[in-house]
Amino acid sequence: MANTEIPIAEPKGKLGVMTVGLGAVATTMIAGVEAVRRKLGLPIGSMTQMGTIRLGKRTDKRVPKIKDFVPLTSLDDLVFASWDLFTDNAYEAALKAGVLDSRLVEQLKDFLVTIKPMPAAFEQKWVKRLHPNNVKTGKTKMDLAEQIMEDIRQFKKRSGADRLVIIWCASTEVFIEPQPVHQTLATFEEGLRSNHPDISPSMIYAYAALKLGVPYANGAPHLTVDIPALTNLAIEKHIPICGKDFKSGQTFMKTLLAPGLKLKLLGLKGWFSTNILGNRDGEVLDDPENFKSKEVTKSSVLDRCIQPDIYPELYGDYYHKVRIEYYPPRGDAKESWDNLDIFGWLGYPMQIKVNFQCRDSILAAPMALDLVLFMDMAQRCPDLAKMGIQEWLSFYFKGPQAAAGLYPEHDVFIQVMKLKNTLRYLRGEELITHLGLEYYD
Repeated sequence: MANTEIPIAEPKGKLGVMTVGLGAVATTMIAGVEAVRRKLGLPIGSMTQMGTIRLGKRTDKRVPKIKDFVPLTSLDDLVFASWDLFTDNAYEAALKAGVLDSRLVEQLKDFLVTIKPMPAAFEQKWVKRLHPNNVKTGKTKMDLAEQIMEDIRQFKKRSGADRLVIIWCASTEVFIEPQPVHQTLATFEEGLRSNHPDISPSMIYAYAALKLGVPYANGAPHLTVDIPALTNLAIEKHIPICGKDFKSGQTFMKTLLAPGLKLKLLGLKGWFSTNILGNRDGEVLDDPENFKSKEVTKSSVLDRCIQPDIYPELYGDYYHKVRIEYYPPRGDAKESWDNLDIFGWLGYPMQIKVNFQCRDSILAAPMALDLVLFMDMAQRCPDLAKMGIQEWLSFYFKGPQAAAGLYPEHDVFIQVMKLKNTLRYLRGEELITHLGLEYYD
């Protein structure tokens, strides 16, 4: 049964997209949007631009484009700004990243050179492998937060943006567990004023965004907006947040395969995953403390997909290993290998081997674009904004954030059904269950 349509304000004016980081992912997204606007390429991989959604019964044959079904901001209305650790503008950064063909980058040079990164908040302990030349200075972390807030205000003013979204596209910070300073807004703000060592630069950006009412998406695996102080601030102020860690390559394949094993009731003895990667992300993850953040999100997906607590005889003692190796010659062309030792009828062993030769930022860029557009829609929809955590966007993340007390859903097929049913719900359409009994009355 269909519900009443949920109010969503129309996307009037410009949407300011602010990326933390102007590296491979951010430049690929920004240059890609401009290439699409100039009709130099197609937005392949973007659900908001190319995806469809089935409405009503199968006999209705209503399958509109998602961008025609819900009020998303047009690509023509996006304006961009970035913070980065290095002074390279978007043109220089795109060439150094080496993701896009230099001939395309040259065609977009007039646009890309206008995006000059603002100095970034930085502390060496969180990303030891990088040595920046474009950083903010301040006596306290609260000073840095106030500088970021002023950056946000100034960009909105000079760009004429009506609304803003901030998305983390920068490097992975070192792994930490939540600490007492992260528990309440009061303890967190006192920690900012006292330069508490457990407050990372990414948390400073998230705090600044939320204080100004700007939605924040975390594309990396480290602890950021998912600490209680910031999550509760987002819920209290009705600001959309989501994260964490873009699910673009190997882990996406993992969330495709693992539910299939469970559906076929095939057992799993072990799953070994390794990657080689040569871009800045690979360099940062070569540090064990930074890799730990990535390892946690890459490793966490299997348990929810195969549910060893429900199927102990199939998955109760499986072995799972994840590796990332920094290999500079490969650049952004990441390659992953997966070996699965599985077993079937009467326990007989079998194997699955997957070799995925992908382009890391080519996969991540359209996801970042989708998140920006969906988060902007969420801030224009009071029913979504008041939730704070946008769990319906779990499809895009390795470690999707969920409300306290809820386990995150990792099964990609459930995630995409959740996303599309959320869109149907917002527009007053009947939710799709695929039951099908009504066709055989």
